Amino acid sequence: MRWPHAGEGGQRAVQREALELKVWKDGVRDPLPKGLARLDEYLQRLGLATGVLVIFDRRAGAPSTEERTRFEEATTPSGRAVTVLRA
Repeated sequence: MRWPHAGEGGQRAVQREALELKVWKDGVRDPLPKGLARLDEYLQRLGLATGVLVIFDRRAGAPSTEERTRFEEATTPSGRAVTVLRA
């Protein structure tokens, strides 16, 4: 994602963030490992050190939204820091 904004001194600047979205469906393993690997590729290509992985749990037996929504910290295969939002 790119977010244009006024930087120091009012000069035009762009904030760049990498985000990966996964949906956890019935009959499929937790998508965390695949999501971290994919996000790692994006971060490498963009030259970014951190990113965000969002995992929506859509399994029939998943806990309620209130119970399952949380933030976690994780690390990509190459060691980059990732914030994981599970919802």
